[in-house]
Amino acid sequence: MNRTRATVLAASAVFSVMALTACVAQSTDGSALPTTETEVAQVRLAAAEIDGLGTVVTDQDGRTLYRFDKDKAKPPTSTCVAECATAWPPALAGDTEVAVRGVDDSLIGTVERADGARQLTLDGWPLYRFAKDQAAGQAKGQGVGGTWFAATPEGKKAGDQAAVRLSAKEVGSLGTIVTDAKGYTLYRFDKDRAKPSKSTCDGDCAKAWPPALAGTGQVSLTGIDRTLVGTVTRADGAQQLTLNGWPLYRFAKDKAPGDAKGQGVGGTWFAATPEGKKAVAAAESGY
Repeated sequence: MNRTRATVLAASAVFSVMALTACVAQSTDGSALPTTETEVAQVRLAAAEIDGLGTVVTDQDGRTLYRFDKDKAKPPTSTCVAECATAWPPALAGDTEVAVRGVDDSLIGTVERADGARQLTLDGWPLYRFAKDQAAGQAKGQGVGGTWFAATPEGKKAGDQAAVRLSAKEVGSLGTIVTDAKGYTLYRFDKDRAKPSKSTCDGDCAKAWPPALAGTGQVSLTGIDRTLVGTVTRADGAQQLTLNGWPLYRFAKDKAPGDAKGQGVGGTWFAATPEGKKAVAAAESGY
């Protein structure tokens, strides 16, 4: 084979590979797909709807991204390292500009982590994934420890935009007690304080008795005096609803609206009445 023919064949082979790559780099609907390794690995942030949370931010794999109350936004500071970062892997910035959909790119930034990696931030808040989310659309990290929340496209906590409601409802032998937006019984804890308000249920206690957190808007009330409703700052910085000064909680073992399995637990937990007092079952009251 002469040198001229070999050159022509080599050029033809290169052209064929380029043509094949061009065909692969087109989706079934005709839209262009990434054609280089850098483009394939490009970091993307997108707004997506998740049932029960509304619109949250997801990454290039469709996984929910979270913010951590123990971090700081001004200046951006990431405090989740070591074992924490194993459970909550940081969303790292790539070498190219972040692609966005439904997220204001002016809110996107980065912060240098203790290990030197660059972590994405949204409105100053460092972003993370949750290791237990195994598929797109999951948000198992929402509310974990009262400090982890899915991030909205504005960098706020998901769920803050959802309606926060307190209602007076009749529940079994307890009579009229206070329930939350989903109809679950709310409780008060004798080891807390009302004047001034103080929540003492943290750590494992808060897992069994999740605090009733306040949103960013006004609380919607049914059958409850607004002057009795307030908030208290918890040890983790979250804002917890109070009623007549008493911090309010749910009970993790209540699995449906109307359950009140927490009533009387340990002689210290009681469903709250609309006045913020302890609910008493009819049998206990002597009626």
